[in-house]
Amino acid sequence: MEHSSPRAPTLIQALLPILFLMGLLATSVALFGGDSSYGPNQIALLLAACLAGIVGLRNGLSWSQIEDAFVQGVTMSTQAILILLAVGSLIGTWMLSGAVPTLIYYGLKLMDPSWFYVATCLVCAVVALAIGSSWTVAGTLGVALIAVAQGLNVSPAITAGAVISGAYFGDKMSPLSDTTNLAPAAAGSELFAHVRHMTWTTIPSLAIAMIGFAVLGVMETGAAAAQPELGSLPQALAHQFALGPHLLLPLLVVMVLAFKRFPAFPTILIGALLGGIFAAIFQPDLVVARANNAELSRGMALLAGVWASLSDGYAGESGNPAVDELLNRGGMSSMLNTVWLAICAMAFGAVMERTGLLERLIRGVLGVARSTGSLIAATLGTAFGANVVAADQYMAIVLTGRVYRPEYERRGLHPLNLSRALEDAGTLTSPLVPWNTCGAYMAATLGVATLDYLPYVFFNLANPIVAAIMAYAGFKILHLKPVAVVTHKA
Repeated sequence: MEHSSPRAPTLIQALLPILFLMGLLATSVALFGGDSSYGPNQIALLLAACLAGIVGLRNGLSWSQIEDAFVQGVTMSTQAILILLAVGSLIGTWMLSGAVPTLIYYGLKLMDPSWFYVATCLVCAVVALAIGSSWTVAGTLGVALIAVAQGLNVSPAITAGAVISGAYFGDKMSPLSDTTNLAPAAAGSELFAHVRHMTWTTIPSLAIAMIGFAVLGVMETGAAAAQPELGSLPQALAHQFALGPHLLLPLLVVMVLAFKRFPAFPTILIGALLGGIFAAIFQPDLVVARANNAELSRGMALLAGVWASLSDGYAGESGNPAVDELLNRGGMSSMLNTVWLAICAMAFGAVMERTGLLERLIRGVLGVARSTGSLIAATLGTAFGANVVAADQYMAIVLTGRVYRPEYERRGLHPLNLSRALEDAGTLTSPLVPWNTCGAYMAATLGVATLDYLPYVFFNLANPIVAAIMAYAGFKILHLKPVAVVTHKA
């Protein structure tokens, strides 16, 4: 049976699921507070997706088409889900192997609270620039730096903001990054010209972030003395683990694989398995204790302990509450709630896209952008809105680029302006949305709720604002050169 062409949605229809979702999320937070992300928000996203589907049915789409959109959304989230699960396992085995405790030990010895946030941001920026992956940096260095922050008794939320700021600076400016390649492809610009053009908004934004972290770092001076038990943390770690620089080899392997553009999921999984092997070799007693089965032979107990850390993370009892609170985490199971959130968020975004509601919202914004400054500001706002609605930075970049590209061409604006705006907001605002795949990943990996670290992600917050100010000021806005018309004399 053939279906007639669906009707184009109205602006009211496009707004309806958004307003419904906003109401549900506000109610969820009011009823459940900080626990709203552990189920209630997922229900809200799924119900809003159903409402968007009903609007699609009303406009002539079939149920099978709506159902296909749900499936497509879940399929799009598969890569993120696999990486999340692998990162959970990596955290578990790196805790058990002593890799993270080693980083904490040396970090506590070398770092000072007064410049810890600045150093965190810079280290993450340099590594992300080299490997082109904010997720890999957060899942490896970020985890250790959060633990170091707890050891120094400085704010994990601010540390998470510094990790994400640095990681996303490097990710955004690296030619190896997938988003850095995706944005010019969506806008029709050239990769290295795109990277050069981004420096005008990105470098000032990083400077603002560094100043912010420096100020907060000075305010943290002397904070470590507030909790005396943390002063003995290095000794407690050295007592429980056989520490040493050799335990950082899995980290080095992950960084090398990422630099060589090896896919993220197998890279992280290899790191997790290496962590398990190192745990069995260098921390055998801890691994046997993790197995918690006296009937097993030592060899089988080592296998069971590593396996348990891959699935359920590290679980040690050192007798030191600070150490146990710091290290007892990780495992694939720790990521299941985030996987649930990603599935529901991507389903909502995919249905909004398939029913034409998302594009209708974007075109509504485009209609009020009269000047060049307002057009670029609208691009920034739309990319952020797409991150909220579609819950994925790739969809935000592609959808916004697809809708705005003809308008930039019509106005004679160089596509570099569009590709830069796509990254200034599409890439950088993704970790600021709790149900976006990036926001959910960062919260689950770093152990800090999205809304807790959000005020301190100075780079990601500053960059869209800097970009909008420059757009309205007309600074570094490139125009297409008119094509010369050659006339021939008779």
